[in-house]
Amino acid sequence: MRRTKYSNEFKVQVVKEALETRNKAAVARRYELASNMLHRWIKEYESGKWGVISVEGISPLETKKLSQENDHLKRLLGEKDLEIAILRDLVKKKNPHLLTKLK
Repeated sequence: MRRTKYSNEFKVQVVKEALETRNKAAVARRYELASNMLHRWIKEYESGKWGVISVEGISPLETKKLSQENDHLKRLLGEKDLEIAILRDLVKKKNPHLLTKLK
């Protein structure tokens, strides 16, 4: 049986579809690929091995890292907002006259 050589453009198209749909098995079946091959392509794509750069000029690996950092910062911001709300409630209960100074 002959090995099929796939172009990088085809690989990127398949990988993006798999990542968008989050159903690697279905995408692999649609393109008649082995699921382990698609998994390997995804790893290579995310590591930047193909030299693919997104529209923003950032590699997929860097995009993933930035997304994780963004999620972490959003979580921290939510915690700080909650702390501020709790402290304002405490001030309101203990010293209502100070509340006007805090706003």
